[in-house]
Amino acid sequence: MKTILVLGAGRSSSSLIQYLLQHAAAGPWTVVVGDFSEAAAREKIGTSAHGRAIAFDINNEAQSSAAIQEADVVISLMPATLHPLVARHCLRWNKHLLNASYVSDEMRSYHAEALSKGLLFLNECGLDPGIDHMSALQVIDGIKARGGTLLSFESFTGGLIAPETDPENPWRYKFTWNPRNVVMAGQGTAKFLQDGQYKYIPYQQLFQRLTTVSVPGYGDYEGYANRDSLKYLETYGLQGIQTMVRGTLRNKGYCHAWNVLVQLGCCDDTYAMEGVAEMTHRGFVNAFVEAPAATLQEKIAAMFHISREGEEMKRLQWSGLFSEENVGLASGTPAQILEHILAKKWKLNPGDKDLIVMWHRFRFTLAGKEKEIQAHLVATGENEVHTAMAKTVGLPVGIAAKLLLEGKIKTRGVAIPVTKEFYDPILEALALYGIRLIETEY
Repeated sequence: MKTILVLGAGRSSSSLIQYLLQHAAAGPWTVVVGDFSEAAAREKIGTSAHGRAIAFDINNEAQSSAAIQEADVVISLMPATLHPLVARHCLRWNKHLLNASYVSDEMRSYHAEALSKGLLFLNECGLDPGIDHMSALQVIDGIKARGGTLLSFESFTGGLIAPETDPENPWRYKFTWNPRNVVMAGQGTAKFLQDGQYKYIPYQQLFQRLTTVSVPGYGDYEGYANRDSLKYLETYGLQGIQTMVRGTLRNKGYCHAWNVLVQLGCCDDTYAMEGVAEMTHRGFVNAFVEAPAATLQEKIAAMFHISREGEEMKRLQWSGLFSEENVGLASGTPAQILEHILAKKWKLNPGDKDLIVMWHRFRFTLAGKEKEIQAHLVATGENEVHTAMAKTVGLPVGIAAKLLLEGKIKTRGVAIPVTKEFYDPILEALALYGIRLIETEY
């Protein structure tokens, strides 16, 4: 009997835990779910005889060590900054570790030790990063196997809301994953390759420089460049390619409205604001604009050269940013306050369904001719708990854990799922859940 320890019972954990419990009897294995809130962990386990809930605090050394010591495989769904703490316990007790987050420099530094101990530390095995890697590499390796030469690779993924959900919501967006990550998205400089030239977009320009993405049957979206695409040139085996860009998808109009909040300074997380306990939503926004006498809406319209009745203002108005409602926090940074305000309207309500949209475009030469493959993946959530985001983040890492315990994954050390050993069986298993890439070649 093996033990899988899942750390974190938040919004992305439901499908993962359900998947592991469904396969536990055949494993055989026990699923232990640890969370700061034991009640939250217990809720995710439900009535399953194959699960157990525990209180887990990574900063409690004795508690963390004891829980990880008893496991065979550890899956961390905690914030990415905490993964290295989990990794150190896993190295101490010789346990495999899987997560869905980007590989940090600290995590990468554990490669040699994990390798020497025969441990797999698998990262980037969620949606984005994760399914994006695996689906893209399957196509790229297929093109190369046919004798093709890649010229360009573009990839955009977004977590949105289904068309029937909250039809009055002009953003067409709600929080389907960590709200803090949404508010902080794009901070830093985006780096990518375009037509043979290195390109850099600083944060203050990110939501102004957009790419239109058309998905068959779903319409047009807008994408912005995501973090550092250049580091994947070697990972994907695309050295010498002309264009390489990875990005985030949003519904049309989202980015121009979000840019207003970025330019105002509402997403800053570097200092605490004063007088938060008495602050209203309107007072929060007003703190970032100039003083001349005019309504707040008029000030913002003038600052950004937008219509007082325009789409940007409609989105800000709908979000309650001009209301006299009290913020409801005792203290906070601008980013924390903005997150708290938006959560009042952007929280998934009972019956809400989210929507995952992924789009890839590959341009290549084959037998002297230029060709193109466009591919897309769309997934819709069941409800506000079993979301498409939870499925697409949780299922890949759950499937990887199952394959690992079955002895079907031999890779060791710090890794990401970019080889056939990972992507073929994981994508095959995901297809059984309706999560599959649809390709069209031109």
